[in-house]
Amino acid sequence: MEKLRSLRKQRGFSQEKMAGIIATDPSNYSRKERGEIKMFDDEWEKLAAALEVPVEEIKEERLIAIVHNNHDSTTFNGNSGSYFNNFTGIPNSIVENLQSYIKILEEKIVTLKEENEKLKE
Repeated sequence: MEKLRSLRKQRGFSQEKMAGIIATDPSNYSRKERGEIKMFDDEWEKLAAALEVPVEEIKEERLIAIVHNNHDSTTFNGNSGSYFNNFTGIPNSIVENLQSYIKILEEKIVTLKEENEKLKE
């Protein structure tokens, strides 16, 4: 969201002012400006109007990556979870936490399948 941040600063607008324009709190606006959470089309339009530019001049499309879990780590075209994170803006700590949780769940599935087989015997 570098285009938006740069233009906001050039125009002398604070994040608090921008937050007021889209009717949100400053910390939520800050997360939107950093690309951590989605900026909706109507918000883009309000911000563009306030900055007196077309939406296309400030809006940056976020790339969506597909995650494939190969039971060892989260990958995107053979790259690590941090590569995926570059596209989503999700903090690495959250990605790592979710990867750990997925691994625990996969281990539990194996255990439950084994128990299920024993019960069938």
